[in-house]
Amino acid sequence: MTEASKGQRNEEAVARFIESFAATFVEAGVQRMPARVFAALLAADSGALSSAELGEQLQVSPAAVSGAVRYLSQQHMVTREREPGSRRDRYRVHNNQWYEALGNRDVIMRRWEDALREGVKSLGSDTPAGRRMSETLAFFEFIGAELPLMLERWRARRKELFPDD
Repeated sequence: MTEASKGQRNEEAVARFIESFAATFVEAGVQRMPARVFAALLAADSGALSSAELGEQLQVSPAAVSGAVRYLSQQHMVTREREPGSRRDRYRVHNNQWYEALGNRDVIMRRWEDALREGVKSLGSDTPAGRRMSETLAFFEFIGAELPLMLERWRARRKELFPDD
């Protein structure tokens, strides 16, 4: 039985996980510092850490943490909350944060669709660029229609897997 399976944290292993998981996000196009902060929050038992705790754990400046949590908040990947009885903020990643992040993409995808429609209109649908843009638009329209259905299936599946949440 490993330490983690006994409920004990191996902080070295956790630090390696944070850097490894963050690296996968960086490969996907996320900036390094937000990726590290997100991984640290995901690995925190409480799912929440203060700016000072994040800075200490990741060995980075308060400014680096601030910029990272601002980005993650804008992406709906973390939320800010007040520590009870304090003026300090804590940053939290929620158990259903992937659902929330995907669900909030609706507005962005509609903007992309509108911009692509304008592009097709401007370029002409019979030009090579216009056809390429039409295909991209069709893809986003398809994803936009399928995403709510997929998220509904996830909610049902989540209830099966995690009935106490």
